[in-house]
Amino acid sequence: MFIEVFKSKIHRVRVTQADLNYIGSITIDEDLLEAANIMEGEKVQIVNNNNGERFETYTIRGERGSGVICLNGAAARRVQVGDIVIIISYAYMTPEEAKDFRGTAVFPDEHNRLVKGVG
Repeated sequence: MFIEVFKSKIHRVRVTQADLNYIGSITIDEDLLEAANIMEGEKVQIVNNNNGERFETYTIRGERGSGVICLNGAAARRVQVGDIVIIISYAYMTPEEAKDFRGTAVFPDEHNRLVKGVG
């Protein structure tokens, strides 16, 4: 049996762009993806702290060091530029694996940049 457990999150980043006419997904600064152990193309849940929306999409690698958090396609309708979101990924594992697994949490600054010594 497998269970779905928290794998990683990017906690409280600010939406920098919303592009309705893009094919879909969320573009995330490559520094944040790496720090959070989230792969390009990985399914993620987006939680919008400003309006309570929760939805799923997949990730696209954004320019390293840019701080970009861009919701694309239909997901762009669920956010406003400036909204604070949490990006969460999950993994399937056995209950035995889950007992010892520790997820990764990244806490960027107000400009969506990594903060040394935090995360």
